[in-house]
Amino acid sequence: MEKQTPLDAALAGYHHETGVCMLKEDYDGETDEPPSLLLQLSAAVSPLEDFRSKKKKYSVGRTSPLIKSFRRQHYPFVTTREWNDWRWQLRNRIRTPGELATIMLLSEAERCALGNTAAMLPMAVTPYYAALVDRTDPDDPIRRCVIPTGHELLSTDAESDDPLHEEIDSPVPGLVHRYPDRVLFLATDFCSTYCRYCTRSRRVGHAHNLGITRKNWDAALDYIEQHTEIRDVLVSGGDPLTLSDEIIDWLFNRLRRIPHVEIIRAGTKVPAVLPQRITDSLVRVLKKYHPLWINIHFTHPRELTPESCQALARLADAGIPLGSQTVLLKGINDDVGTMKALYHGLLRARVRPYYLYQCDPISGSAHFRTPVAAGLSIIEGLRGHTSGLAVPHYVIDAPQGGGKIPLLPDYFQGRQSGDVVLKNYAGRYFRYPDSI
Repeated sequence: MEKQTPLDAALAGYHHETGVCMLKEDYDGETDEPPSLLLQLSAAVSPLEDFRSKKKKYSVGRTSPLIKSFRRQHYPFVTTREWNDWRWQLRNRIRTPGELATIMLLSEAERCALGNTAAMLPMAVTPYYAALVDRTDPDDPIRRCVIPTGHELLSTDAESDDPLHEEIDSPVPGLVHRYPDRVLFLATDFCSTYCRYCTRSRRVGHAHNLGITRKNWDAALDYIEQHTEIRDVLVSGGDPLTLSDEIIDWLFNRLRRIPHVEIIRAGTKVPAVLPQRITDSLVRVLKKYHPLWINIHFTHPRELTPESCQALARLADAGIPLGSQTVLLKGINDDVGTMKALYHGLLRARVRPYYLYQCDPISGSAHFRTPVAAGLSIIEGLRGHTSGLAVPHYVIDAPQGGGKIPLLPDYFQGRQSGDVVLKNYAGRYFRYPDSI
């Protein structure tokens, strides 16, 4: 008899009619946003990750004063051991207007949006990340990233639910093949905290969209095996690091057994919103699959807390190269000072700024989008004024599946008498002989 994998064992309890395998001990069954199938299944195969296990040890590490104060005020009876367990954080995400109102003064625009959540991306915030939110200022940058407002209900003709045409470039469910030698593997539709500007708000966090099944995973893996030109697989979602250690181990092992897959990448926001997830046991799994690269979604320098920096250090110490992807957002991070503080902090945490994204024109995103000139101005304010390591690529992910297109300020000024005319960061002009 063929040996049963952890994923097979978990799927044995899958309810095929509802698409849900809810474990009562992990979820109360009343949430309007069931986690994706694989997240639900993960608890069934993760005894080592059970926060109630007396044998499990958790390293507390440093805690920021802000989070200590928040815990004393709003979670006085929660133990340090519980707070530092990622499953406790998931189990106690803030998901309803009533829960949110207990920790912050809601604005009228926020109340309006929270009353219409069926028409938009659900709201969910980990208690840890909620501690970073200013409870009285609706314009607080961290708060605007995760608390909906009525602006999300307003769409323009230039916006769409899938502006990048990911569904069109999907040969099998959950896999996007746009570039010649690499694919995007959407491993889950679940995130611990939902960013209001999410490019995949059409599919993540919705109870009716449980498309992540073993059948789909097998189809995606078969496709990768059959297309030998694929050398690079980006595992994203949702957030793949919300899956259990065993599920991640199974998937990465399966990918690593495909001879032509040279590189595995993971895209995640976990270190910023759920740093407790970066456990020693998870790191032991990840480090088995080098060359492995992780791109982390950081938006604002205030996300670089002692807790998140400790999570990043664990990943970096395991030899995993770390990059950061930041979405340019109006009124949140669209100035040189904020970006410089973010990128300097990331470098100190051994994370290389990788992409600065122009916000995608998803439905209801107009209040987040800046003019392209704002992004070019930020790059101009960084290039030459700080180390090159702190300057990301500014890109637009072109609508209709055009892919990422880099943009630069006008450093190239043209040609004159066989020379290239260049402008440097200080506005001075130089000629480079280009007559060879």
